[in-house]
Amino acid sequence: MKKLVIIPAYNEQESILETIRDIQDNAPDFDYVVINDCSKDRTLDLCLQNGITVLDLPVNLGIGGAVQTGYLYALKNGYDIVVQFDGDGQHDARFLRPMADKLIEEEADMVIGSRFIDNKGFQSSGIRRVGIRFFSVLTKVLFGKKITDATSGMRMCNRKIQELFVKDYPRDYPEPETVCRLLRKKCKVVEVPVVMRERLGGVSSISWSRSVYYMVKVTLAIFIERLR
Repeated sequence: MKKLVIIPAYNEQESILETIRDIQDNAPDFDYVVINDCSKDRTLDLCLQNGITVLDLPVNLGIGGAVQTGYLYALKNGYDIVVQFDGDGQHDARFLRPMADKLIEEEADMVIGSRFIDNKGFQSSGIRRVGIRFFSVLTKVLFGKKITDATSGMRMCNRKIQELFVKDYPRDYPEPETVCRLLRKKCKVVEVPVVMRERLGGVSSISWSRSVYYMVKVTLAIFIERLR
């Protein structure tokens, strides 16, 4: 089966090469593509200089648009399994094979890498953990399924979900919203334990002020998803 790692990247010059090396060393049967979302640093130059497959977006689309571009690339190139993978070094490629095995063995539509099953490694900041638990409870109440790490950006899916995401994908903070969408559509979503690390460089796009916007926006989106 053809497997692809989608790496959305915005100003990840400090970590992008290490991210690629991690995939090459620990998941060599996965292809990879970097979606450069108009980085203002040397992210694109480093990819080009090192022969890394990269799609350079002409305008900044945000995380949702960058990931959706990756899904479109995967669909057009016949990939069976696609996984989203952060370019900041937080995700560990050692878990890609176990995630693929889980997807195939359980005939799942999506496998989420959760840091909160075994509670090992970097657990995110305190305020974000509160938000993650809130979304876990909200998802359980509205859709009847406990998802311990709905905000995880380490998510693997099959071709059916690729086709769905190519047609419609949220622009920003898409992870909890798309998980709820799949649950509403009765897709099979499962989690596997993973260990995550602190980012190797760069700055998170979610500031304190945007955290408030994030909580309100995503909560409303989830309620609207439930009403569809």
